[in-house]
Parts: sequence; C-alpha cells; structure tokens
Amino acid sequence: MKRLLTFLCLTATLLLSGSYSLQAQTKLKPGFDVNEYTSLFSLFYFGSSIPDSNLRKTTRDPYHRLYRSPEVGLKNQWSLYLREDNTAAISIRGTIGDKISWLANFYAAMIPATGSLHLNDSTEFHYKLSSDQQATVHVGWTVSLASMAPDIVEKIKDLYQKGVRDIYLFGHSQGAAIAFLLRSYLHYLQQDDKLPKDIQFKTYCSAAPKPGNMYYAYDYENITRDGWGFTIVNRKDWVPESPYTIQRIQDMSLPNPLIKTKALLKKQKFGVRFIGSILYGRVNRKPRKAQEMYTKYLGKTVYKMAIKKALPQFKQPAYVASTNYMRAGSPIILIPDAAYDAKFKDEGKDDFLHHHFAPYYYLIQKYYPQ
Repeated sequence: MKRLLTFLCLTATLLLSGSYSLQAQTKLKPGFDVNEYTSLFSLFYFGSSIPDSNLRKTTRDPYHRLYRSPEVGLKNQWSLYLREDNTAAISIRGTIGDKISWLANFYAAMIPATGSLHLNDSTEFHYKLSSDQQATVHVGWTVSLASMAPDIVEKIKDLYQKGVRDIYLFGHSQGAAIAFLLRSYLHYLQQDDKLPKDIQFKTYCSAAPKPGNMYYAYDYENITRDGWGFTIVNRKDWVPESPYTIQRIQDMSLPNPLIKTKALLKKQKFGVRFIGSILYGRVNRKPRKAQEMYTKYLGKTVYKMAIKKALPQFKQPAYVASTNYMRAGSPIILIPDAAYDAKFKDEGKDDFLHHHFAPYYYLIQKYYPQ
C-alpha cells in the first residue's frame, strides 16, 4: 500500500510538472494588450520598443533586432526582433516615399485568396490565404507578401530550432495590410504541416486598409478568434476606409432572393415586370460598370504602366470581378474627443494628419492608460 501511494504521488508530480512545462512553452496570451501594441508600434516607428524618448535614455530595450531584409518586390521590407524572454516580433514596413511603394497600394484589383503568382522566370509563389473559395484579396499586397514570404518562413524555422515558439506579427498602414495576409499564409502553412503547429502567432494591424473581401475577412477572423488578431483604428484616419468598396448583388452569399430577382420578375404581371426590370437593371448595372472600371484601371492599367516595369518577369494574374473590400480583425476603435481635436488640428495641410504615430499613441494612452 505504501509503495502504491508513493507511485501515485510520483506519477501526479510528473504529470503536473509536465503540464506546467508544456504550458510554459507558450508565453503569449489572447486578448488586446496595450503594452504589446505600443511596444510593437514603437519598434515599427523608432526601432525601439520604448515609445517615450526620455525613457529610452535610461531604460534598456528588451528587444534587439536580429535581421532586416533587403528591399524586395514593390519596395517591401520587413524586420525581425527578439525579446529577452525569447519572444520574436516580425514588423512589416509600410508605404515609403517611392512611386513603386505607393503603386503597391493602387494596384487594387482583386485576385482569388488561393492560387499562384508568377513572380519571375524561376519563382512561382503558391499561396493559400483562406479556406473559403469565394474569398478574394488585394493583388498589390499579395505580390508584396509573395516577395517576402519565403524569407520570413525561413527565418521562422530558424527561430523554431532555437526554441522560439511565440511570434508577434505587426504592421502599420500598408504594413498592416500585408500583415493580415501574412498571418493567413502562415496559418495555412501550419495546417498543411509545412510549418510547426506549436508556433503561436499574435497579430496587431494598426491603421490597416481593407485587405480583401467579406469572405476573406470572415476567414481571417475565424483563424484569429478568441483574441489573437486585432485591428486598431483611429476614427478620423481615412486609410482604414480604403480601398474604395463596391458591393454587387453577385458578391452576396447564396442562396439569397436578390440574385433571383430577374427570374422572379418574369412571373409577375406585365406592368410590374416592366417597371421592375427597369429598376433592377439600373440598380445592378451601375455597380457592375463601376467595378469593371475599377478592375480595369487599378488592375490592368496599373500593371502595364508601372508594375511590369518594376517586376519585368511578373505575369499579370487573372482578376476577379469584385471590389467588395471589407475590414478584418477584432476592432479596437479609438474615438477622438475635443482635447484630441485641439491637439491635432486639421488645417488642410496634411492628408495623413490622423494616420501617424502621434495621434494613435495619444488615443491609445487615453483609452488604455498603462
């Protein structure tokens, strides 16, 4: 009996210690953490996780940069940081003052969220960014992802061999749009056993434009559910309202009665059928023509005028007949008040007045005092 009790005690101890060590492998916790966000935002802007310039002089930064990529693709770049507790951070650079960098944003036709891109004669980038066949994404930012993804994955695998299991993904503005797509890409690599499944990612997308359509957003919010993916928005910042969105009846889920309108009208009396057909034609035709023009100019024209020059061997992909862009991620909405308006006065000189570090940092401190 004594031996049995000793055996049970030892077994319980081993199980508990095993459970604890397994739990300790992952340090990241779900939920919005203002310190995580401000540290990552500061890394992005200042190369230091300490946003206060005075504190930087007296406080040691727990992060150090391991790697900065060369400029690739459409003037894209990313950086890799490691914190003292072995937590990594991948920071995606946003738009810079270069025509090609800006055209990555304006190359805004949509492509399927699963497919391949012919980057050059030796590189075919196969990607899966959603499990939903109706999901579509922004072509320019997908090309940007394609140019960086192999390098990012290689570095993640190197970190994994050194015991890193926790990784933040961060971006502001264009960098945030790409960070959405990167998170999706890494998730499906894990699902396909091309990346270890015990790596925990947590994503903060700051001032992010809309990365894809509603079905992409649904899928992204599903894979980051329960507090693993956030989008932070200043109410006065116009960038999260872009790209321009056009929703057609064909963009809606099936079945729905609107898609059957023409068939239903055929069953009506002549007067109802005549008037109804005219109204339906007008309501349906204008969004369709607007979408076709959008895809023509922000897809084919931008490709011919600029993208082909920047990436001579990149083959133009087939675009989807949709521009139904939607916001993605669990929203953290920052509403300006009178004090904010007094500090950040709109004098018509800066279209990005509410998009920079200072207004976001001011509001995050107001709503989430540290």
